[in-house]
Amino acid sequence: MGRATDRRSVLRIDLDAAADGRARVRRQDTLAVEEPLEIRVGPAGPGRRKPLAVTMRTPGDDLDLAIGFLLTEGLIRSAEDVHTAQLCAGAETPNTYNVVDVVLAPGVPEPTTDPARNFYTTSSCGVCGKASIDAVRTRSRFAVRDDTLAVTTATLAALPDRLRAAQRAFDRTGGLHAAGLFTAGGELLVLREDVGRHNAVDKVIGWAVREHRLPLAGHVLLVSGRASFELTQKAWMAGVPLLAAVSAPSSLATDLAEEAGMTLVGFLRGQTMNVYAGAHRIVSEEAVRTA
Repeated sequence: MGRATDRRSVLRIDLDAAADGRARVRRQDTLAVEEPLEIRVGPAGPGRRKPLAVTMRTPGDDLDLAIGFLLTEGLIRSAEDVHTAQLCAGAETPNTYNVVDVVLAPGVPEPTTDPARNFYTTSSCGVCGKASIDAVRTRSRFAVRDDTLAVTTATLAALPDRLRAAQRAFDRTGGLHAAGLFTAGGELLVLREDVGRHNAVDKVIGWAVREHRLPLAGHVLLVSGRASFELTQKAWMAGVPLLAAVSAPSSLATDLAEEAGMTLVGFLRGQTMNVYAGAHRIVSEEAVRTA
């Protein structure tokens, strides 16, 4: 199995230490690993799975990543749509496990091979190669608008610190995004890290699929970076009513959240936050006490 971190020799330059003759020092540094993962999908039978996507990811929780990707792209609906999923060694690099082979359950349609929907993802962007906004706007089957989740402002404000405290790989590398799934009361259920923020979200959602937890009604999804259109769509596809980010959302993410009836929170830092959509789910402590 691949490792999430690796060690490299670096030249450390510290201008403040120049007076002591230690301005340039050779030392070991820990880096986040970035490797390609190919997702192959198809029915049972030798050689019947075809490459669907290649994503640049941090090794670890690769089955969750693949299943979450298939769910958020609308290619499967539940865990029952997957017969088997296994991590395999690539033909060109037999000592690395960079292929996930997904066998669909009988009756589940195979993914289309339309070149306009060829998937190639990088750690810096989400799904690339789709022809238009219409092609990526996949509608969820969950009625998120009807979700009665209510979260206090104090609970929300505490989530970034809880997420950060659980980021073990980030502590060693400083180079990984995180996504965490929380209850309405602020309990962290699962956290995943990856060089790609979209991969971290897919890993969380894939975990939820395999745990038969969909839809994720009454839950909060927190991401360590910004809230893009794609992350909002992924949250909607999993039935998440509230997406929060420590950084900014995009205009299209806000539009999609309003369309879906989701709550979208950005700049969740310290004791402040901006609510861009679905403000009715954010309540004060006083409102809870008097309810």
